[in-house]
Amino acid sequence: MLKAYSWLTFCVIVWGSNFVFGKILVQHFSSALLTSLRLLFIVLFLAGLAFYKKQFKRVNKTDLFSILLLGIIGVFINQWSFFVGLQTADPTTAALILATTPILTGFLGAVFLREKLTPRMLLGSIVAVVGIYFVVAKGNLSSLHLDIGLIWIVVTMVTFAIMIIMTRMLSQRVDPMTITLYSNIVGLIVSIPFAFTLDKQLRISGDISDWSLLIGTAIVVHGIAALIWNSNIRYVDASKASILSNLEPFVAMILGFVILYKPITGIEILGSLFIVGGVVLSTYQRKIEGPQL
Repeated sequence: MLKAYSWLTFCVIVWGSNFVFGKILVQHFSSALLTSLRLLFIVLFLAGLAFYKKQFKRVNKTDLFSILLLGIIGVFINQWSFFVGLQTADPTTAALILATTPILTGFLGAVFLREKLTPRMLLGSIVAVVGIYFVVAKGNLSSLHLDIGLIWIVVTMVTFAIMIIMTRMLSQRVDPMTITLYSNIVGLIVSIPFAFTLDKQLRISGDISDWSLLIGTAIVVHGIAALIWNSNIRYVDASKASILSNLEPFVAMILGFVILYKPITGIEILGSLFIVGGVVLSTYQRKIEGPQL
């Protein structure tokens, strides 16, 4: 049990660090090109793993169409909007906004999967929104300024929630490895022409350290960490693991302070507690009241 929690904590640290490292990468690579390059290395890793485990499988036309949509919305747009947003958005604020994904997923699940929408979910949503207000407005409504980067991070959050719902529906017929690999291949193919059209100025680093960070984060964040999480989640209580994953914003906050020298303010901590508390309040009730699809 302790070993499983240790590995899950490692995954949370890796995913939380993605916001800080993503902020660094967008300073050296243009967003669309960075998206294509990252997806390339993710696909190479997953394809190599699938080849090693002999997990290449055929899918029917209906599921293939769903995977195409998943690849476009849940992979390409999700990844691209994430990097576009980080060009101007604060990584800690971005992490906090994305932390509310389980709440939006719950509402989408109620609409498309007929999952139960509870009063606790509604209350948790209100608490989380209050937390976002503290973080974005710094507790002062007159200073509220919605950065364009935060709007793109909201797009990332919405597409991530859509990806979760689509993956839940597909996983009833297709194994997770096939869904992940094929949707990332679609995302990579779609991203290639946009890499040379979406960016007003194409930027690519010639520094080996930047490329190492790009390749390393692609493989570790979207490959190794996901595999470790899926391998160890079976040994712990699901609700506790969910709460553990909500620590990502605090990881982003701490690493932002250590690596980017970004000060941590009291209002950010207060907003973080509201957001994470709202997410926990929403997801906890949903987990104990009914099975997840």
